[in-house]
Amino acid sequence: MNNTTISVKRLRKSIKGKDVLKGVDFKMQRGEIFALLGSNGAGKTTTVNILSTLMKSDDGEVSISGFDVQLQPDSVRQIISLTGQFAALDGMLTGRENLQMIAKLRGVPHSAQVAEDLLARFGLMDAANTRADKYSGGMKRRLDIAMSLIGNPVVIFLDEPTTGLDPEARQKVWNTVKKLADGGTTILLTTQYLEEAEQLADRIAILHEGKIITTGSLAEIKEMFPPTKVEYIEKQPTLEEIFLAIVGKKGGDLNEK
Repeated sequence: MNNTTISVKRLRKSIKGKDVLKGVDFKMQRGEIFALLGSNGAGKTTTVNILSTLMKSDDGEVSISGFDVQLQPDSVRQIISLTGQFAALDGMLTGRENLQMIAKLRGVPHSAQVAEDLLARFGLMDAANTRADKYSGGMKRRLDIAMSLIGNPVVIFLDEPTTGLDPEARQKVWNTVKKLADGGTTILLTTQYLEEAEQLADRIAILHEGKIITTGSLAEIKEMFPPTKVEYIEKQPTLEEIFLAIVGKKGGDLNEK
């Protein structure tokens, strides 16, 4: 049985004369959490935008659950959800009203109960009747992610989903993401927090200068980076050390697209 949910082959994209994606290839299985890491300009957000039908590729093949993203975008949109880097909320509506509105737009039955369940799940019950434009940055992010879960999408794209969240809120999001994957949802995650990739990802791909230069589980990627030994103590490398070694950089961060 073929459990491949996402297939990306030879994906290319140029923006304003610059080659952003130069032949990206990867596959994702059902229920997998796949983390896409990369520095500024590596092409992470461009990849997500193409897979979520927000942008057309210049070349290559992309299919999601058997639907061609380029030729069948409407079918793809029915089975995916996207949480971008900035919360997409109606600030004039309360948290509860935002959730109910999305549930109704997606034709999900019992919209009121769906909203209540998500408010409780993301710790927003106390602010349920507060207008979203009064929410803190972290609360807006949690509400945005909650909205993306409505309708039980087959695939969820999380583009730096926990930016701006405090450690407690970030942990809640991580727990939710893990439960979704356990239930069979396929998740593509981009993140600037390497700890997030370590905590969540079944597999990690490093995107560098428009190409994926390595893909594997955390354990497999760590094997590429020999541990440093001091006397009798073995030091395990962090994912950050591995990333910087692979892309050949001495410093910098991942707060980039």
